[in-house]
Amino acid sequence: MSSYQSAGVDIFEGERAVELMKSHVASTKRAESMGSIGGFAGFFDAQALKKYNHPVLLSATDGVGTKTEIARLMNRYDTIGEDLVAMVVDDLVVSGAEPLFMTDYIATGKVIPERIAQIVSGIARGCIAANTDLIGGETAEHPGLLKEDEFDLAGAATAVVEKSEILGAERIRAGDLIIALASSGLHANGYSLVRHIISANNLDLEKKVNGFHQGLGEYLLTPTFIYACHILSLIKELAGGMRALSHITGGGIAKNTERVIPAHLKAVIDRATWQLPEMIRSLAEIGQVNQFDLELTFNCGIGMIAIIDPKAEKSALSYLSSLGISSWVAGKIVSAERSKTARVELVNSYRL
Repeated sequence: MSSYQSAGVDIFEGERAVELMKSHVASTKRAESMGSIGGFAGFFDAQALKKYNHPVLLSATDGVGTKTEIARLMNRYDTIGEDLVAMVVDDLVVSGAEPLFMTDYIATGKVIPERIAQIVSGIARGCIAANTDLIGGETAEHPGLLKEDEFDLAGAATAVVEKSEILGAERIRAGDLIIALASSGLHANGYSLVRHIISANNLDLEKKVNGFHQGLGEYLLTPTFIYACHILSLIKELAGGMRALSHITGGGIAKNTERVIPAHLKAVIDRATWQLPEMIRSLAEIGQVNQFDLELTFNCGIGMIAIIDPKAEKSALSYLSSLGISSWVAGKIVSAERSKTARVELVNSYRL
């Protein structure tokens, strides 16, 4: 006799997973939240948009890539959800938008309720850090497609911004400064290359690399820093001094910054203004990764770039410091010929 359970899907374990995650989801609730977990859709009271003269809604979706494999190998699932939130909400905040609510999707070979609850606990912490309501989600069991301990994550969020306050390329002027905000690690990009280096060199995730202060696996699971609320408060602090922002994810510093630079301008970023993080240097040495591939794959120590009015330099650096975020002037915006294709140039060598 055949049944859904004999095919590998356990409805009852799915229901238990929902029960275990309820408290985590509830902890993210904003004042505009409506309804509760378990329904067919999440609710968010749009009355909140009345405070805007011309509200514009933004939406973004993302995942955490093969960083999930490091979590599986380390048998640690409580931080990976923070990466998911960061990848989504910090894409939204670069436009000056406030993330309002988020949904998640977890696919796994077998629903183990405690593991799912751990993943959701990380998502909830990320949502709290971003002041974003986790209004719903889906957990799917895929026996035969994924191994029992394999899983993948995806998420989507919605944000709002006043139309007149949208940040972007049209605000940037020659002479503007480029402020770099330090990353907390590799964030959630470049893990296919990391895993290749680990495999090719037989590295042990439990051991330290080149005298680094923590085990390799522990470092690789460092959660992505969530900038959203800090960036929104910085925008207010600078009172019109913020021009544009770039979230440094897959493609590295140059490719992501290029997305907000207009054709007639160029961003010149000076590598000599910061040190390449120790672990990235170690991975590059072990894997014999050249600088081009290194900068194309990793954030190289910068998680977010802010392009500001030069008059706002002291205010920006001082305010970020008060928030506990390491930041520095990493370059400037200069005029460029429209015919040139490269709108971002990295110059000099990294500081030793």
